Amino acid sequence: MSARMRVGLGLLLTLIGTVWTLQGLNVLGGSAMSGVTLWAVIGPVVAVLGLTLALSGRRRH
Repeated sequence: MSARMRVGLGLLLTLIGTVWTLQGLNVLGGSAMSGVTLWAVIGPVVAVLGLTLALSGRRRH
């Protein structure tokens, strides 16, 4: 996987994880995921994995 793909995918995962976290914490409403604790746990995990992927792509570039 190229460095640009790693950074792009990492940033996308970070954004998705952040949205899932906010939905799980019921900060962002209007979804079936809103207020569900599971998403408040999964979201930060996905966001950290995304940051890790983006930073690894940045270092190799």
